[in-house]
This record gives sequence, structure tokens and C-alpha cells, in this order.
Amino acid sequence: MARGWRTIGAMLLGVTAAQAAENPLARERWRSRVLVISAPEPGDPRVTAQRAALETARAGMMERDLVIREAFGDTTEARRLRAVLGLPADGFRVVLVGKDGEAKRTATAPIPADALFETIDAMPMRREERRR
Repeated sequence: MARGWRTIGAMLLGVTAAQAAENPLARERWRSRVLVISAPEPGDPRVTAQRAALETARAGMMERDLVIREAFGDTTEARRLRAVLGLPADGFRVVLVGKDGEAKRTATAPIPADALFETIDAMPMRREERRR
């Protein structure tokens, strides 16, 4: 029964249950922007730097509907995130994914919060959100 409700919920969000299972970003589509941090290990110094850059920017993240997903190691979730975004398993990447599910910015080094917010604020959907 619980599986049936998940399927119905996914369909109401515009994704099939199979898409939601294959693409861990599908459940965020049209609801949130996603910042994916990918590295071989969570202890990577660039991961620490990216987290630190975002730590003081919580209010700005909430205002912009920005959530963080991390892909470390060889977990099923990490492999799925990397596959969806075409990321290597052996390198550091940060990817900003828009509410439409498309990658908007990819970097091989941590992205400062103000630069992320600048990218988001230039998006047509975000400009519309600010007008409302």
C-alpha cells in the first residue's frame, strides 16, 4: 500500500515512479534548485570548503529554494546522482541544477555562495519568483 501512495505522489509531481527511482533529482523538480556536491570522499578539502561557503548563507538558500545533495564514494545514491549529471567518480564537481531539472552551472572548485546566488537570481524562473 505504501508503494502505491509513493507512485501516486510521484505521478502528481509529474514524474513516474521509475523516473523517481532512477533519478534522485526527479523528486525536486519544479520544487527546489539543487546543489550537488560530488567527490570521491566526504573528507575532500574542497567538500569542506564548499560546505563552509554555504554555512553562513542558509537564509539566502532558503529564499532561493536551494537544497544540497551530496554524492560521495560508491553508494547507490552517489552513482545515480553522478550518472544523471554525467560526473566522474574520481573528481570533485559542484553542479547547480535548476527547478527544471537541468544543470545550470558546473565547477571543478567550490563555488562561493554569492556567485551561486548571482547565477540563480539571473534565471528567468527566479526573476518571476521575485516579482511575485
